[in-house]
Amino acid sequence: MSRSSRAAVAARVIGTFAASAALAVGAAQSALACTIGDFSAAAVCDAGGNGVIRVTDKDGSGTSATVSLYLQLDQPINNERLVDTKTIAHPTAQGVSVDLTPLEWHAGAAFRVHVKAGGLVDDDIQPLVVVQDESCASTGSSASGSASASAAGTPSGQAPATSAQSSSPSDSDSAFASASASPSSVPSALGGSGNLAETGASGGTTVMAGVAGALVVVGGGIVLALRRRADRRTAR
Repeated sequence: MSRSSRAAVAARVIGTFAASAALAVGAAQSALACTIGDFSAAAVCDAGGNGVIRVTDKDGSGTSATVSLYLQLDQPINNERLVDTKTIAHPTAQGVSVDLTPLEWHAGAAFRVHVKAGGLVDDDIQPLVVVQDESCASTGSSASGSASASAAGTPSGQAPATSAQSSSPSDSDSAFASASASPSSVPSALGGSGNLAETGASGGTTVMAGVAGALVVVGGGIVLALRRRADRRTAR
């Protein structure tokens, strides 16, 4: 066999091995590429008993993915609403899960889960996630209930305490009412009672009456003395 023939055979062998290696590398890359089939979603109860939509990513390539949860509404226009969005930063082939929090949790509630992973995936998880079990608590209703109780300033189920002072008069008011209701029996410094209802006059009135009587007596005496002097002069 000539040298040219040997070179041609060697080139063919090398080309065959190169092509096989390229196909193997391409197949391996295709197997590790992120696809929508790597994602799954289910309606479950979390450790706290609250209803969540759990999304699991089994992408072996480790491509970061953003998952968005949409609540399906029964209306012709704007028939869905975005309720939660989370990111799976480091997925693995074994699976990494995140819990999306819905606003409603009742049998028949439907949710759409959208996945965007780099430039590889921009699609929805099929089919829609529908709540079948009502045993989980509604995360949205429990959160709003606790927020209302916090805004009211009192724990839920407990009535606000009333002040004992607001429902009953104070000690000073009671003492004042007792003093006003009971008549005073303390005698005055002039020897009489200070209560007009009992004596008919105060101590000051009695003193003034005594002084007036004394003045009347003195005046009468002066008038009598003047008359006697006038009678003596007339007799002379």
